[in-house]
Amino acid sequence: VQLQASGGGLVQPGGSLRLSCTAPGFRLEYYAVGWFRQAPGKEREGVSCISSSDGSTVYADSVKGRFTISREDYKNTVYLRMDSLKPEDTAVYFCATDHVAECRGIDSTLRMGYRGKGTQVTVSS
Repeated sequence: VQLQASGGGLVQPGGSLRLSCTAPGFRLEYYAVGWFRQAPGKEREGVSCISSSDGSTVYADSVKGRFTISREDYKNTVYLRMDSLKPEDTAVYFCATDHVAECRGIDSTLRMGYRGKGTQVTVSS
């Protein structure tokens, strides 16, 4: 299973981006999907996760109130809307999934076994 993250780019502080995650040949609708990020010289950080059963969500404290995760199962796509971006949000963002329906805490995104290449997000003036 290879996930595909897209939508990254260069944005000024305070700006917005929407990342997308798809999985050709794999139905995301049955499983929890998460996003994590990795910045140069820093450890990976779980960002957000959305469950498949009831659409419940979890967020890292660092992004709560600024990022929104959502899913459109008929498009087999999960989104991460990022508003009020800060320079410290600069990182490569990855989406991930596994054979679980529920998000088991924000750090569970780091243990999900299926992921793909990330998409670079750079927040700079």
